Amino acid sequence: MQYKKITAAVALLAAGTAHTAVLEEVVVTAQLREQSLQDVPVSVSAIAGETMQEAGIGRIEDLQAYVPNLHMSESQITTDIFIRGIGSGANQGFEQSVGMYVDGVYYGKGQLARAPFLDLARVEVLRGPQNILMGKNSIAGAVSIVTADPDEEGGGRISTTYEPRFNTRTVEFSHSGPISDAFGYRLAGRLLQSDGFMENLTLDRDEPERDEKTLRLKFKWDVNDDLSAKLKLEYSRFEVTGRHAEIIRADPSEASGDAGLFAGRNWGEILDRTVFPDAGAGLNLPPAIVALVGIQPDGSVLNIDADSSVLNNTQDYKRHANEEHSETDLYNVTFNLDYYVDGHTFSAITGYMAYEFDDLCDCDATGAEIFQAGFFEDYEQFSQEVRWISPVGETFEFIGGLYFQKSEFYFFDTLIVPDDPSAILVQLLNAGDLLAGGATGDADPNPAGSNAFEVAGIGDAGNNMIGYRSPRDFITDSTLWSGFLQGTWNLRDDLRLTLGGRYTDEKKEGARKVELAFPDFSIRPRGEIDTVVAINFAVERHDLEGDRHERQFSPLLNLQYDWNPDLMSYFTASRGFKSGGFDARSNSSPEANIANPHATPDRQRVLIGSFEYEEEQATSYELGIKSTLLDGAAELNAALFRTEYDDLQVSIYDGTLGFNVANAASAISQGVELDGRLQITEHLMLRGGLSLLDFEFQDFEDGTCSQGQAPNSADGFHCDFSGMTNQYVSDWNANLGFHYERDLGSSLMFRSNIDLIGVGDYNPTSNLDQRVEQDGYVKVNARLSLGAIAGDWELALLGKNLTDEAVVASAFDTPVAYTAAQAPTWHAFLEPPRTVALQASLRW
Repeated sequence: MQYKKITAAVALLAAGTAHTAVLEEVVVTAQLREQSLQDVPVSVSAIAGETMQEAGIGRIEDLQAYVPNLHMSESQITTDIFIRGIGSGANQGFEQSVGMYVDGVYYGKGQLARAPFLDLARVEVLRGPQNILMGKNSIAGAVSIVTADPDEEGGGRISTTYEPRFNTRTVEFSHSGPISDAFGYRLAGRLLQSDGFMENLTLDRDEPERDEKTLRLKFKWDVNDDLSAKLKLEYSRFEVTGRHAEIIRADPSEASGDAGLFAGRNWGEILDRTVFPDAGAGLNLPPAIVALVGIQPDGSVLNIDADSSVLNNTQDYKRHANEEHSETDLYNVTFNLDYYVDGHTFSAITGYMAYEFDDLCDCDATGAEIFQAGFFEDYEQFSQEVRWISPVGETFEFIGGLYFQKSEFYFFDTLIVPDDPSAILVQLLNAGDLLAGGATGDADPNPAGSNAFEVAGIGDAGNNMIGYRSPRDFITDSTLWSGFLQGTWNLRDDLRLTLGGRYTDEKKEGARKVELAFPDFSIRPRGEIDTVVAINFAVERHDLEGDRHERQFSPLLNLQYDWNPDLMSYFTASRGFKSGGFDARSNSSPEANIANPHATPDRQRVLIGSFEYEEEQATSYELGIKSTLLDGAAELNAALFRTEYDDLQVSIYDGTLGFNVANAASAISQGVELDGRLQITEHLMLRGGLSLLDFEFQDFEDGTCSQGQAPNSADGFHCDFSGMTNQYVSDWNANLGFHYERDLGSSLMFRSNIDLIGVGDYNPTSNLDQRVEQDGYVKVNARLSLGAIAGDWELALLGKNLTDEAVVASAFDTPVAYTAAQAPTWHAFLEPPRTVALQASLRW
């Protein structure tokens, strides 16, 4: 309702105003040529680099507030980027459904989306499948980042921002100039340090503490009037200590029977060292187990030795967790060569990109020392693209080229169980194995054993779990060739037909090996440990290899009609693909195997994992208009879209700690997107956008059940999501911004920006658990600045989330909580609360 009132008021004002000012033209390269945004038959949002720097937009995560139908969030193990409800799930083997391109070089791994922005010319967000002109197919959309080029005139800028509430300090600088008449350079850097907006109660510190460094050197050489070259060298390192995640809800345990000692208590109470005043009564536990876990003769205490901070189980920017940190090193070299002859442009883009990511995760999400996980990624990519772009204005125009990409990816992870036997207790409670007094597979328990586990009749399971490691090595290599051609036939001055296609040939090899190991990663002999991890973690040792060869053709048809010089409409039909690959995260092999053949028959487990998955396809239709109104003072654009996805690649939680990939879903994403600008007066401009989105799984029987939900799929394990929406999908997104600027005397300039960002209800969990659904909200961001008219200096005050909305970016079931104690518990990554910062800039 507030948006309707504001829009109506603006419309009345516009109707009665004689417009002497017009909007500045926005130039984009969404179709590889420089074009006015109003001439491009694509639903695209573009934000200038200077605008992002002034607004404090430092990464894609910040950009989503200004681009409808774009969502980006971090999770425990991956980065999620979604456009129009489609993205890639929790698996390092996936390529991103939303492709990221930096100066034309494809950035296909999710970890790269966490890299900070630096000294940009602009960012363009293209919604819907981008399957012809981009270097590699992007089935949901693309984020194209263009860095600033050397400036022939020379000059520099330095900007500092200080946010006192969380002690965030940012310094950005750039300097550009000529070395000779034909050779220029641009040097840019960014430093950021922040204490973080979460309080870790266990470690008594603020998190996530960030330390980011980025340095870029760019050269441009105009060899002659027909030939130019650019070389970019870039290095980034970003370190993060802790995470912006906490337990947001913990419901009472639903346990019954012998496990009923948990009933009525939430996960924090279960982990607290003094939560069971009546725990020992009537449990009929073996005496050795009673002694081991600390239940006194009167049944007074169960000592799991957790920090008391685990009792904090509400959403309040306070978390309880043990040590967590990550380090990422990113390298990029890009070389561009452009040759111009008779209006034709021949371009070559050579790109080398690599990163290393090292992460320690306290993945039990609590202050109890239950387990941690270590992750390591090593990625290397080389790409070469050549393009031939014809002149504009001819009857037939075309863009064609060839693309080659070679990539190698190594992923390692391991579960890390501590050396404290009391911490193992929670893990052995899985499926009631301990409380039921059942053996975990030892055919000959030792009544005179040397430890409580053996005496209790569960063999040496406890000793096996102490210091447990599960090293997983995953490798995948890819070699890709493709050719593309997109031609436009100007049938008349007002009518254009475009046909395009890309043929892709890709070969992939993959291997995954899982072992069970000691703390020094020496391999454990087969035996009871295999039974323990099969029952509790659904893990089996395996060693898999595979290769695949895909050939794809992606077609496009576009019809564009100019109703008059100020109104264009278009219709696009296209078919895109996302290549298949190999699953990096499954804990078992795809064949039905007995994971623990040496166990007693009653304790054996048959596990079925996944390894190879197939390509997914998208068929998309879009009808749009782009209009210029009020003699150039206003723009209004609209797009009506429908995309049908088949064989959707989904990551399915295995109920314990792993994920299995399957081509298990078909879905439809459809809706409408509106955006526009209005120059109300010479000093005041209004901009806004609105999206309405309807996403529905047509056939998805392999969804992950929420905690306590009874499976309703035919396999008796999964939940049927057919007819349901996807995570991160809200029915509506809107943004409304006011920009005002005015001279103050002859030397000063005042500027102000106020942005309202509205989001409807959405579900932040992959299992669509309605108990933690995020309510809709409206955020307010603002910037007020005073500076020199010539732009030599500026002081600004920046406010973000001034309405102090508490927003869950992504949410997950807390590991172990339900499987061990039937206590429904969720943890989530949160967006920052209200911040106000001071910014100072100098230009020369």
